[in-house]
Amino acid sequence: MSRKDIINIGIIAHVDAGKSTLVDALLDQTGVFRDNEERIECVMDANDLEKERGITIYSKNCSIEHDGLRINVVDTPGHADFSSEVERIMKTLDTAILLVDSSEGPMPQTRFVLSKALEHGLKPILVINKMDKPDERAEEVVDMVFDLFVKLKATDEQLDFPILYGSAVNGIIRNEWEDTNEDIMPLIEMIKEQVEIYPNLDNEPLQLQASTLDYDEYVGRLGIGRIMKGIINLGQQVEVSNRDGKIISGKISKLYTYEGIKRVAVSKAHSGDIVVFAGISDIQIGETLGEVGKVNPMKMIEIEKPTLSMNFYPNKSPFAGRSGKFLTNRKIKERLDRELESNVGLLVEPLPSNEGFKVSGRGELHLSILLESMRREGYELGVSKPEVLLREENGKSLEPYEEVIVQVPDEYAGAVISKLNLRKGQMVSMHSVEELTTLEYLVPTRGLLGFRMEFINATRGEGTLERSFDSYGPHVGDIPGRLNGVMVSMVDGSSMAYSLFKLKERGEIFIAPALPVYKGMVIGLSSRDTDLYVNPCKNKNLTNVRSSGSDEALKLIEPRDFTLEEALEFIEDDELVEITPDSIRLRKKILSK
Repeated sequence: MSRKDIINIGIIAHVDAGKSTLVDALLDQTGVFRDNEERIECVMDANDLEKERGITIYSKNCSIEHDGLRINVVDTPGHADFSSEVERIMKTLDTAILLVDSSEGPMPQTRFVLSKALEHGLKPILVINKMDKPDERAEEVVDMVFDLFVKLKATDEQLDFPILYGSAVNGIIRNEWEDTNEDIMPLIEMIKEQVEIYPNLDNEPLQLQASTLDYDEYVGRLGIGRIMKGIINLGQQVEVSNRDGKIISGKISKLYTYEGIKRVAVSKAHSGDIVVFAGISDIQIGETLGEVGKVNPMKMIEIEKPTLSMNFYPNKSPFAGRSGKFLTNRKIKERLDRELESNVGLLVEPLPSNEGFKVSGRGELHLSILLESMRREGYELGVSKPEVLLREENGKSLEPYEEVIVQVPDEYAGAVISKLNLRKGQMVSMHSVEELTTLEYLVPTRGLLGFRMEFINATRGEGTLERSFDSYGPHVGDIPGRLNGVMVSMVDGSSMAYSLFKLKERGEIFIAPALPVYKGMVIGLSSRDTDLYVNPCKNKNLTNVRSSGSDEALKLIEPRDFTLEEALEFIEDDELVEITPDSIRLRKKILSK
């Protein structure tokens, strides 16, 4: 295979700004799909959870070709919880396409992904997306993006970024929105004009750094990275400079590049290309491959440390084993070890009791995606309340802070400000436009645990809340948690409508009638600040006396249905979330009163 001209681009943006949709348009309009081939929306988001949630969780590669130029495209996650996916791929890129919503402007996650691109010296191309929105304010958004570049200390060269306007969902990118073209070609032309083709370094000794990991059940661990110099061949003997500075030997047993969205097996690959290789069973992120005796180690890729941890326990509730297949500590360990093969933002440590694991990640979403995957695979677990990881520097305790941007109708702004202040948040800015208040806060991550539910109630579901990890700052002391106790079942049995109807006067109910319950299971939120032990299985005493109007018509309010993230936010230190393939339940750690 002869060498082609190569440019590698990454698409970076806030969650739901249109990254995967733009990749769809690039693939579609450059002839990757045959005319008779079925088109799938967000084709790069192949994982079931990515499709359901409409977000990118794992960074993925594809390639397109235009006039003999090969453009490798990397679709990255927009959520800071998956920051380890973003950080690693920056070294493999020649430029980044920064997508910003024409109405929302730059959001907290935009700041995060852009900062990573600028740190690596990339010169981004700005695309103002969703120009077909009726409330677009493109000029104002461009000014906001420029201010963000300045705030992130961009160089003069980076500040001179080109700007395009588009609607990715319609497959249109234009130099000016008033133009009449109906395709995406101005973006490809801009890439060719602004970005230098990777130089031909085929004659130099091989240098390849692993920037991403993958796992294949048949082949084992796969390394993914860019060939910085030289040529790599299938079956080649190589040496690897590992994290400890040691040199180990290996052999390339499988070699792939990307054509469209498919991995294609090749016998050799050239400098500048992104390749997938197998044969080095313990390859790690940041390790450098080279020819035997000629390894030239690159600077190690540092992954930011986790900020949040949860304890994963085997499920020991009375209902254990009713729907799951994998229940033991050993099975959970095997699954977490497999996850560590590719999920480098994760840290797993056994608990002192040897019954369960402390699993640390970049945020609630990062860990809840793992839990959701595990329950779908048939695992049953008990999971503790998320706990923030503190750092010690110069004898002082530091904790993670998050940038929070809130948009609420003016009438609810006071309530939200009051709640964020209680949670030790610091207001950065506040402004109101057309009866909509935008608040920018810096809040300790601890203060945001359990806040989303409060926020939804305080704004009647009319507000939006965006958050992103910002930095570590001083520990702020105690932060109030959940103010109410819970209603706990004190019996085993089946819930009765009669009991639940009576109990709804004492708080909010979480379960429906005719559901199996056990002693110690949380069945509702108490209206008081203490826990209430109740009997949800009691039925009305039956007699043979009936008269018109003497029996109440039982009207139950729809019980609150927790998502996994909501359940993890809701619980306190003495409670667990019981996660099984068919249910998410809340329970006390110690079941007996």
